[in-house]
Amino acid sequence: MQISYPLRIVNVTRYITPLREGGSLPALAEADDDFKYVVKFRGNGHGPKALIAELIGGEIARLLGLQIPELVFANLDEAFGRTEADEEIQDLLKGSIGLNLALHFLSGAINFDPVVTTVEPKLASQIVWLDAFILNVDRTFKNTNMLMWHKQLWLIDHGASMYFHHTFTNWEKHAKSSFELIKDHVLLPQAGLLEEADREFKLLLTEEKIRAVVALIPDEWLHWDGAEETPEELREIYFRFLTTRLNHSELFTKEALHARKTFI
Repeated sequence: MQISYPLRIVNVTRYITPLREGGSLPALAEADDDFKYVVKFRGNGHGPKALIAELIGGEIARLLGLQIPELVFANLDEAFGRTEADEEIQDLLKGSIGLNLALHFLSGAINFDPVVTTVEPKLASQIVWLDAFILNVDRTFKNTNMLMWHKQLWLIDHGASMYFHHTFTNWEKHAKSSFELIKDHVLLPQAGLLEEADREFKLLLTEEKIRAVVALIPDEWLHWDGAEETPEELREIYFRFLTTRLNHSELFTKEALHARKTFI
């Protein structure tokens, strides 16, 4: 399968076990490079949009210098999963033939616990800013979606971000929203340098870099039921959404600063 994406492409060779704590039924699997990955399947209940959010959120985090496991495209062969006994999993695999998304498995990592680990203000502010920027609703005290690995904090699971694309109507309104749900962010109490993070990241995230991230989205993830736009037109909407949101970052930065007052 010859596709010239900047992300590596691996072929899934062995399905190890489902990770049922994930709503979209991801799985631990092995690939032909002999590494293990957490695979997010495009045949999940949320469809390829969850993978698009994961891809955009993860690669933007990487551009900003935050720790995230390597993302790869995980190719699923048509014959893969035929021997799977669980009918739910077999249906998932059948609906995921082709390119999926996978994160390098961090063996030995443990879930981040805010009671045990205190995050320094700069890093906490950077992560809060990122999640406000990409509309990530899923980094809360209930579900932190962060891991501790080799004494460093690693970000995972951005599939719940970019939620505007589930309807794709009035994306401009979402792009300029203040994102009130940032009040539930697990790191907000430590995020005392939000304005500094805003200044720093607005310089790092150029339009060229944002376009490069959006260009990663495979065509096969952009054929949606009921969508009239072409894959290229949909990529352009994602690009315009992200650049508009970046140009109005003071809105969500001020919202986060306001929400922090309840912790001070």
